[in-house]
Amino acid sequence: MSQQTKWSQFAVLVSVFFFWGFVAASNDILIPVFQEKLHLKPWQSQMIAFAFYAAYTVGSVIYFLVSKIAGGDILNKIGYKNGIALGLVISALGTLLFYPAAQTESFFIMISGLFIVGLGFSLQQTAANPLAIVMGDPKTGSQRLSMAGGINNLGTTLGPVVVSLAIFGSVTGGAKVADIGAVKVPYLILGAAFILVGIIFKFSPIPNQIKHDEEVELDFDKGSEVTAKPMGSLASASKRSPLSYSQLWLGMIGIFIYVGVEVATASNLPMFMKKHLTGPNGGAFPTEHIAPFVSLYWASLMMGRWTSSVGAFNISASVKSVLRFIMPYLAFGVFLLINKIASHDITPFYVYAGVIVALIIGDLLSKGNPARQLLIFSLCGITALIIGMMADGMVSVYAFISVGLFCSTLWPCIFTLAIAGLGRHTNEGASFLIMMICGGAFIPVIQGLLADEHALGIQASFVVGVFCFAYLAFYAIRAKAILKAQGIDYDKLDSAGGH
Repeated sequence: MSQQTKWSQFAVLVSVFFFWGFVAASNDILIPVFQEKLHLKPWQSQMIAFAFYAAYTVGSVIYFLVSKIAGGDILNKIGYKNGIALGLVISALGTLLFYPAAQTESFFIMISGLFIVGLGFSLQQTAANPLAIVMGDPKTGSQRLSMAGGINNLGTTLGPVVVSLAIFGSVTGGAKVADIGAVKVPYLILGAAFILVGIIFKFSPIPNQIKHDEEVELDFDKGSEVTAKPMGSLASASKRSPLSYSQLWLGMIGIFIYVGVEVATASNLPMFMKKHLTGPNGGAFPTEHIAPFVSLYWASLMMGRWTSSVGAFNISASVKSVLRFIMPYLAFGVFLLINKIASHDITPFYVYAGVIVALIIGDLLSKGNPARQLLIFSLCGITALIIGMMADGMVSVYAFISVGLFCSTLWPCIFTLAIAGLGRHTNEGASFLIMMICGGAFIPVIQGLLADEHALGIQASFVVGVFCFAYLAFYAIRAKAILKAQGIDYDKLDSAGGH
């Protein structure tokens, strides 16, 4: 019988996904506050994001080295939920540094704290992503990861609002001048939450081990059931290094590029709007009016992930079909509600309801196949960026924002394809993938250099994203062929009554 998802355990697991999004998006609030108060140069303030994303790579390298020294995978030794609990403690220690950073207005101490928070997140991600995939029916692993990603994006939507409330005294930022000393409050509360959730993880029934002792191939010839059997004579069974699997190292490049294009598109959107849009009273488009558009970009990822997660539920096909139309608009409603509470004018965003139709069509065409969804959404991302570069005004803005829709499920697609068939190498392979999150630190810088008026200019610089999506489309095609040769065929899964 196919394994059913244990939703009570999964609910505990996805809490850490919320934290990752909350902190990552909150960095966008910290950057202008510290830049203004400490008179930092733009590149110096960007060290906030760089330190956070670089921590993922450093943490993964540490994980790899410690595993080699210990003579075995660390998570296999200490256990998955113990690894997540340890990661939460490490992140909590990082939040403690926000107190002296705020008291002394020390930028170095603050980014050091963020770096340590990121180190803890790196260990959490290495354990939590494979857990989300295996915590139920293998057919719906990528959909569960999309659901977890949807919770992550709930954090990215709420984080900036909450941190802004703490720093400015108002979600609109108008009640008082930004106070660096107030930064410590939300992060100390966050640290306490990390400890609390770490204790909950320690005593939760979440699996502490995933069995990877024997490599398996999925057998989709049993109707709707998925069974496992030894791979036997398949060549991949004898591989001793995870990097021997081409689906992994190609997927590592994919994660680097995906995170890069996701972050780069959002971070360059404000500059595009200031240069190409006119404000209500003439002149450049005001910064205070840009925030909701950036918020919509991140909310777009939530829309896509909530939609894709429908396949993880054990419900009838007819109900799933209805939910695929409801879920993206439910997430859109959450975005509208949060920004309404933040006293932003939400009427300009109603038109985006029409753009969401493209997401629904892409999701229906993918039929839950991660390789097919990666290909379709990558092609949609290329189309959106080309429209944004060729058009102007709000058409370009919404085209660039829609990239968030098409990035929404790429993480679970790439992650699922990259670790498929790795068997006992799954944990190590997952740590390599987490290592590549550093694309979020480098690709935005590349686009930023090209956005200079002496180079391509801001609008043409989005061609960087086109090249990124082109590689991801290639990976979708290549990974499908590689996995099929190893006995993993998602087309057979699809025809066997999967998603």
